[in-house]
Amino acid sequence: MPKVPFSFAARTPDDLKYVSTSISSGQVSGDGPFTKKAQSLLQEQISDSGKVLLTTSCTHALEMAAILLDICPGDEVIVPSFTFVSSALAFHMRGARIIFADVKEDTLNIDETIVEGLITSRTRVIVAVHYGGVACEMDRLMAIAKKNNLTIVEDNAHGLYGQYKGQSLGSIGSIATQSFHGSKNISCGEGGALILNDPSLYSRAEVLREKGTNRSRFIRGQVDKYTWVDKGSSYVMSDILAGLLYSQLTYAEQIQNARRNVWEVYNKELNSWAKGLGASLPSVPNYCKQTYHLFYLLFPHNILRNKFIDFLAIHDIVATSHYQPLHSSDFVIKSEGASLDYCPVTTRVSECIVRLPLFSAMSDIQLDHVLQAVHKFKS
Repeated sequence: MPKVPFSFAARTPDDLKYVSTSISSGQVSGDGPFTKKAQSLLQEQISDSGKVLLTTSCTHALEMAAILLDICPGDEVIVPSFTFVSSALAFHMRGARIIFADVKEDTLNIDETIVEGLITSRTRVIVAVHYGGVACEMDRLMAIAKKNNLTIVEDNAHGLYGQYKGQSLGSIGSIATQSFHGSKNISCGEGGALILNDPSLYSRAEVLREKGTNRSRFIRGQVDKYTWVDKGSSYVMSDILAGLLYSQLTYAEQIQNARRNVWEVYNKELNSWAKGLGASLPSVPNYCKQTYHLFYLLFPHNILRNKFIDFLAIHDIVATSHYQPLHSSDFVIKSEGASLDYCPVTTRVSECIVRLPLFSAMSDIQLDHVLQAVHKFKS
């Protein structure tokens, strides 16, 4: 392992205990005791009015959202180009045409000022990705959605415990999704959650999550047998992983505080250095509570960014770029013929961004090592 890895999954005192309890109990399949505990706690932490269903991944939660909304061939879904492929792929797999939106220079979130110009008679959904755990401009997006009879899906993979004007991210759109991948603040290795803020979607979501069957009703004793009743797939998280997730959720405050400390040191110590190189630091509007999911630098050009990443590697520090623009990906160009200048901000950001190591167990020695190396870097 390098002296300073880019990421390291959080650990808590109860991780192994809960996993061992699940295995010893024999209730290792989905919707066991830890699934119920984790869902209940997550619902309490995000939104008392929403309903939470744990899933095998955030990707699968997005796929469930697409099915729930009856996305069909010919429908259009607006997605920021600067995001992970799952934000678009889940809807593409239902036959939708993805309309890529550029992002803003400051927060790197979808540019709400151009969204309305992308809407056509076929538009069904706007996907709001809260990049780095900093909220999109949800008031404007929700107003656009209401005016045009569209649905907002929050891809909240980065945004657990973030807020927009006092509202928890994941509680604003009709549907939201969470990620508990190993790279996220709260992790169980692989996992996700579907958050249903529209209660009318919950009953069908249970069916989709259980391979298109009414098994959940059978388990509750509401039917005497279960059968195939709808679309669906196997989206249920194992209770072993739910045990690990529950342990992380119970220590969320400590995990978040540790990440915040690292983020704030970076922000303070690198401000003047960044200005000297013409680089910029993350922008967080004062009405947003961020999640300290990542800390990035935006360099003035690609050559300097790549030189910086290589320089840190020499000092045994792993820093990385981030998303390749979806609008100019090989798959999209082959299928859609999208031009390379379709989303210019996205293209520039992708070429110039670098993320520094940030994880809850990062020691003062590791943090100091990163800072010393960064300050040695000259253009």
